[in-house]
Amino acid sequence: MDPDPDDLDVSPNPSGEALTAERERTVGLIDALTARLAAVIDATADAAADDEHDPEGSTLAVERGQLVAQVERSRVRLDEIDAALLRMGEGSYGRCETCGVAIDPERLEVLPATRQCVGCAARHPARRW
Repeated sequence: MDPDPDDLDVSPNPSGEALTAERERTVGLIDALTARLAAVIDATADAAADDEHDPEGSTLAVERGQLVAQVERSRVRLDEIDAALLRMGEGSYGRCETCGVAIDPERLEVLPATRQCVGCAARHPARRW
């Protein structure tokens, strides 16, 4: 018989080490992407570095757009991690925000910032975290 989801241990990582490590990696990624974006913007200002008509390479505009999107996704991820750290501090970390049951510790191990159990994430795909 499967265990009752409400009986699962809700403190799979009480110290928040996984979230803190993920936050550090995400901040590092944002810094690296922002530096690359600044370099692309600087290159755009230099007409000699314009590769817009190079059929072999991507344009600076395309690269800039991709970097902007990556930075934005990384910032959203950072917000998700910060929200999970807040939930941890409030004592609600590890509970599904949709149905209230304990989120499986294995799911939290893979997606430490998740807000939903597997069942709710499957039923509400637009709200997946």
